[in-house]
Amino acid sequence: MSKILLIEDDISFCKLLEKFLIKKAYDVTIAFSAAEARAAIKSESFDLILTDLRLPDSDGIGLMTEIKNSHPHIPVVMMTGYSDVNTAVKAIKNGAADYISKPFNPDEVLLVITNALQNNEAEEISSQEKKPTKKQVTAENEFVRGISVASRKLLDHIQLVSPTDMSVLIIGESGTGKEIIAKSIHQQSTRKNNNFIAVDCGAIPKELAASEFFGHLKGSFTGAISDKMGYFEAANGGTLFLDEIGNLSYENQIQLLRALQERKIKPVGSNKEINVDIRIITATNEDLREAVKNGDFREDLYHRINEFSILSPSLKDREEDLMVFADYFLEKANQQLNKDIIGFSPEVVAIFQKYNWPGNLRELQNCVKRATLLTRGDFIESEVLPAEFFQIQKQNSSDNSVSFSLSENEKETIIHALSKTQNNKSEAAKLLKITRKTLYNKLKQYNID
Repeated sequence: MSKILLIEDDISFCKLLEKFLIKKAYDVTIAFSAAEARAAIKSESFDLILTDLRLPDSDGIGLMTEIKNSHPHIPVVMMTGYSDVNTAVKAIKNGAADYISKPFNPDEVLLVITNALQNNEAEEISSQEKKPTKKQVTAENEFVRGISVASRKLLDHIQLVSPTDMSVLIIGESGTGKEIIAKSIHQQSTRKNNNFIAVDCGAIPKELAASEFFGHLKGSFTGAISDKMGYFEAANGGTLFLDEIGNLSYENQIQLLRALQERKIKPVGSNKEINVDIRIITATNEDLREAVKNGDFREDLYHRINEFSILSPSLKDREEDLMVFADYFLEKANQQLNKDIIGFSPEVVAIFQKYNWPGNLRELQNCVKRATLLTRGDFIESEVLPAEFFQIQKQNSSDNSVSFSLSENEKETIIHALSKTQNNKSEAAKLLKITRKTLYNKLKQYNID
């Protein structure tokens, strides 16, 4: 998801534009002045900056020049209610990626933003063709090996299919980590030193899909102010990951199928075909077989992308992995927030185990990061958890089954488990259905030698 800084002093217009951009799957941060914008840029990183020409404490061109000096790789798009050609030319000469005037046509705004982001991405890819992307460097660290049967099967399938060039369809609920699985496959493939390009199909308007996938030439349509490299060409030699492929229109499915079959693309406005060598990995949270039956998804495309399918299990289908992931997200949050939280209190573990996690790993990660930020002691306690966790706990209060973590004699239970396994902590953790790290945290918490 691309992150946009919107700098605009008209609050009502700003909120309207923010709502539109969020609906189009952009992450938006608002600044109502140049001072707020400077502070935001210091504390966060952005993929694009959209700024008004006239601000209460600065002019937009001056602010843009300042931004380009400190962050030359961030594209800046100027906005103004004053349709002055000279001002537009001046802004572009000073480094603006593009220029739009009020009142806006929503399609024009979306097109300008898409082009600015894609042109910037293409330039970065071009300058780092032989370097692994940041995503590639961290992909192996992002994939967490669970201990459940479902996780072991997932890992086995990843290791089996990675060295091949087969197309892979990853099926799973939202938030189960489908893109991380795709990255892991790429990292273990022969294409690992080339680009991994991830595309959210649900965020691409039908009219722009051909340009997004295959690129376009300057002047090929209204708004095509420069040549643009498409996702296929950017991923040449590497892996193209199409997330939520079921969201593509029928027409776009035909275009995609033709490119996959012929392994050639033709940018919009060009008569020249470009050979592409890519591995295709797709993902969906829908039942594509049902979509094929209903005529919403092409059967030939389905078979083309589904040479091998992988199930990305939900968190409720891999309950044994819950605290494995929680511990991993805690370590990650500690690094990101410069904290040193040791672990989770027994009460929090119990609440986690009883919660249904409808948002899967994404929800767990957000919960742990929020709790880490709010925690002042060594362990995350129940008071920093969102209210919905206690609503679930209240609904289940009549449940007669008591988990290990709810045991009033937890210390004695741990000692008994250690005794039964002859002090083998790995076996004791398995017996208690917790991770080794959680066990060590509890040993420290209860001063058990």
